[in-house]
Amino acid sequence: MSTDDLSWQAGNFGGLHPRKVDLLLKHGHLDLVIQVAKERGEWFCAERAAQELCRPGEFVQAMGVMKPFAAIGWRPALWAKANILLQAGRTDEALDLVRPDEEGRTSQYVCRDFAELLVRAGRVDEAIELLVPHLGGWWIQSVLAEITEGQGRDERVLKLITPHAETARQALEKNRWASTDEQVLALQARMLERMDRVDEAIRVLGADIAVKRYGTQNTLTAYAELLSRHGQLDDLRELATGEHAHTVLDIFASALRDCGRAEEAETVMREAIATDDWPGYRAWLSAVLLQDGRLDDAITVAEPGFSWYDCSNLLAPLVYPLFDRPEELLYLLDHPLTVPHHGHEEFQHAWRAFALASLGRTAEAIAVVEAHPDPFNDPRLVRANLLSTAGHLAQAAAELRDVGTVKAREDLFEVLVKQGRAAEAVTAHPTVAEQRAARAKTAPVPLREDGYSAEPPF
Repeated sequence: MSTDDLSWQAGNFGGLHPRKVDLLLKHGHLDLVIQVAKERGEWFCAERAAQELCRPGEFVQAMGVMKPFAAIGWRPALWAKANILLQAGRTDEALDLVRPDEEGRTSQYVCRDFAELLVRAGRVDEAIELLVPHLGGWWIQSVLAEITEGQGRDERVLKLITPHAETARQALEKNRWASTDEQVLALQARMLERMDRVDEAIRVLGADIAVKRYGTQNTLTAYAELLSRHGQLDDLRELATGEHAHTVLDIFASALRDCGRAEEAETVMREAIATDDWPGYRAWLSAVLLQDGRLDDAITVAEPGFSWYDCSNLLAPLVYPLFDRPEELLYLLDHPLTVPHHGHEEFQHAWRAFALASLGRTAEAIAVVEAHPDPFNDPRLVRANLLSTAGHLAQAAAELRDVGTVKAREDLFEVLVKQGRAAEAVTAHPTVAEQRAARAKTAPVPLREDGYSAEPPF
């Protein structure tokens, strides 16, 4: 075990992926997770095992799991150890372990982490003082507001933030694009709202909007959401049906739905589409129609966007919520209005195969992959995944064993766990060293002139 090894794991989800560790824990294999952390030096196992042990107060055992990782001085492990000490009531030890030195106090990131620990230790004022020298940046201002919520320090935090808000306003009055920290305007309103000074929050931020004292949509959105949270629908309607419709009409429509006025919300959005067929309007309406179980209506609304490019394409946003509703997913894919995903038919092949397998129609699912193998990096792995999805775990495991690659063994892990063979799954899973070696051999993906992949998945 070394800091280089652990850093690679953390940066590349090496070893057992956190999702796989959670799968083991879900099936009651905490002891196995602890064993993997100890014997294979796997960080995600150690991290999750320590968290699980702390829940019932098994702090000594949690410390034992984390000890070898912290012993080499790796920062994330030291912080994990400090968290265990804090939960065990050993506050001074926890803080002393990761207390920043003079150089560390110059780092926003180090101070952020330590301030959060101080708040958890009940030393809120110390946390505030630590962050004060860094309050020139929006990011730390936001951190300050977040960690002090519910700590009885709202008045002090507001006093610290307000001068920065005024500085931002002065810059914005000279040039709408002059301030890179205008988010402090919304943060100031958030603090006022938190202090039950809602009318003042609306007045202050509303004044900024009225005189266009902002440069980005974030401030406008924050104001609209503030109006929505407090039922100011008339003001929100005026804001949403003017020049800012593209930014906040969906917030207004959602507010209407929250008030039980779903039909009115739908009418508002349909009228907007009829007047200005902007993709965002169709995206919102098709999503809520699907949410309401009106798949045919959702398809009709989204259909003009099925062939739009990339992020504007409206097919995928309908597909993803249907992954656990395979019959409806097939209905969507077979619908006469459904066209290829901007010419990327391969997405539909993968979706169709998954839906068929989920319905137990394994042979049909595999036939789709065999008829259209090009989009898939390794059709053999896809075949095994379809078998697993359909519940044919023994066949899926056999397929993956035959393939035998590092990726196949990673996939085999989950199949074996589902079969109740967790220890065998861990043995089959590639080690960190094997994963690093395999990924080092991976050929670089060719890119187009625009920087995107020239090969699927795009």
